[in-house]
Amino acid sequence: MSEDATAIPHIRGGTASGYQDRSKNRIIQEIRSRPGFQLCLVLLGVLIVVAALAPVIVPYNPNETSLPHKNEGPSPEHIWGTDYLGRDLFSRTLCAAQTSLIIAFLTVGCAFAAGTVIGCIAAYYGGIVDELVSRCIDLFLAFPGIIFSLALLGLIGAGILNMVLALTLSQWASFARLMRGDVLAIRNLEYVQSARTAGLPDRQIILRHLIPNAIMPVLVLATLDVGHVILATSGLSFLGLGIPPGIPEWGSMVGAGKEFLRTAPLNIIVPGLAIAVVVLLFNVLGEGLRDILDVHKDQVNIA
Repeated sequence: MSEDATAIPHIRGGTASGYQDRSKNRIIQEIRSRPGFQLCLVLLGVLIVVAALAPVIVPYNPNETSLPHKNEGPSPEHIWGTDYLGRDLFSRTLCAAQTSLIIAFLTVGCAFAAGTVIGCIAAYYGGIVDELVSRCIDLFLAFPGIIFSLALLGLIGAGILNMVLALTLSQWASFARLMRGDVLAIRNLEYVQSARTAGLPDRQIILRHLIPNAIMPVLVLATLDVGHVILATSGLSFLGLGIPPGIPEWGSMVGAGKEFLRTAPLNIIVPGLAIAVVVLLFNVLGEGLRDILDVHKDQVNIA
C-alpha cells in the first residue's frame, strides 16, 4: 500500500491511440523476438497446470504423517525428502503451489476489478467524486500493506477467503490510482468527446472507450502484483496469520521448518526455492509485457 520495502514498477501508459495502433501481429512479433519471455510463459503454463492437478498427481497425501521417517533426505521414495512430521516434501510443495496461486489470482483479480472501476469512475466524473475517491486512495496508501493485512487478519481470523479479503483491501488502491491517472490522460481526447456528443450513456463510454484504452498498464501491474501477493501470503503464513495448519502453503512450511534449519534444512530450502522461482517468473512476465506493450515505467511502492 504505502512506502514499503517491497517495490514494484509503476506503469504509466501512453495515449489511447498508441495502444490502438499496436496490432496483434506486432505483439506476436515482439513475443517471438524474446526467447526469455517465451520460456517464462511455458514455465508458468506448466506451473499452473501442475498446481491445478496437484491433488491428483502427487505420490502421497500431503498431510499424511510418518514419524519414523521424519526429516529424511532425498530418496527414491521421497525425492525431496520428508519434513519434521515425515510428510513428503514433494507432495506438500506441489499442493502448496495450488494454495498460493489460488490466493494470488483471487486477490489480484478482485483488486484489479475494484481498482479499475473505481479509478475510471473517479477520473471520468471528476469534481467531488474524484476528490473523495482520491482521498480514499491516499488513505489506503498511507498504511504499510503488511501491517494493514496483519491487523485485519488478527480481527477476522485466518483462512483463504479472509486472506484474499485482507490482501485485496491492501492492493486495490494502487490499481485505482494508476487507472485514474491513465483515464485522466485520455478522457478529453477527440474520440471520447465525440462519444459524449453522440449522446452515448456514461456507462457505455466508460466500458467501451475509456477502460479498454487505459487498461494495458493496469494489466502489467496486475501481472507484477501476482508475485508480490505470493510473497505477502507467504509472509503472513510464516507469522501464523495466514492459512490454517491443515492446508499446505509455502510460507507456513518455511515457518514450521525453521526450527530444523541445522538438522533438516530441506524443510526450509524446498518451499523457499519454490517461492523465489515463482515470484521471479511472474516478475519476468510482467517486465516482458511492459516492454512488449510499450508501457513506460516509473517507481511506486505497493504493500
